[in-house]
Amino acid sequence: MTALSQPPAAVPNALKLDVEHVSHAFEIGNQTYAVLDDINLTIAPGEFVALLGPSGCGKSTLLRLAAGLDTPSAGSLLEDAAPITRPDPSRLLVFQDATLFPWLTVWKNVAAGLDARGVLAHERHRVDQLLRLVRLEDFADAYPHQLSGGMAQRVAIARALVNDPRLLLLDEPFGKLDSLTRLKMQNELLSLWKDRRFTALLVTHDVEEALLLADRVIVLSDRPARIVAEVPVTKQHPRRRDDADLVALRGHLLAKLGVADAV
Repeated sequence: MTALSQPPAAVPNALKLDVEHVSHAFEIGNQTYAVLDDINLTIAPGEFVALLGPSGCGKSTLLRLAAGLDTPSAGSLLEDAAPITRPDPSRLLVFQDATLFPWLTVWKNVAAGLDARGVLAHERHRVDQLLRLVRLEDFADAYPHQLSGGMAQRVAIARALVNDPRLLLLDEPFGKLDSLTRLKMQNELLSLWKDRRFTALLVTHDVEEALLLADRVIVLSDRPARIVAEVPVTKQHPRRRDDADLVALRGHLLAKLGVADAV
């Protein structure tokens, strides 16, 4: 019997995200470009969901809407039933590029959000805690140019987690890393998710990455994006790439993406 992979128990650090009939379009010059078309999605507290879809289909746009950085053209996004109308530390976005402040040390980069909110004096221990959690305590005084790509992304993730986000939005955070570092970072992220118990929404082009990490994989069509499949992943962590069930799911997802011949 296959063991179900359950999301972490609901705790205050996890929120419920509802996407209700969301459509979005951009105005460029005299042209309107539809990006999202009537997206309906519910993500449970503590669930890890991955978004797959063609390049440019609107995956990153959906993350920006969930973060409150943009407002949908139609429909609504809700955080625990409350409308999302602006950015909030409860919902943080991690990009493909680490986007660290080059003039600040690792410690000060992680502390930046707390400093901006005026709580750093009372929360300094959280910076040290997060650096230990991502195994960078020995690099607290290093500068971004002294870090590898994987280390820089760990700093970026720590910078987000120090604010105790209830929803972590990840926009291809490992897309520019070499394959070995990417594998290590996937394991790091999974460990952090289990430890911190936030809700996670990951955009990736890597089908295996989605299957190794997520409780559920959402497949989007080409632009304007519609949901064409929702695939639960029922394997317990840790997962193996060569697991027969995951291999079968990989073929199913590739077929939904229109690249079945790549199986």
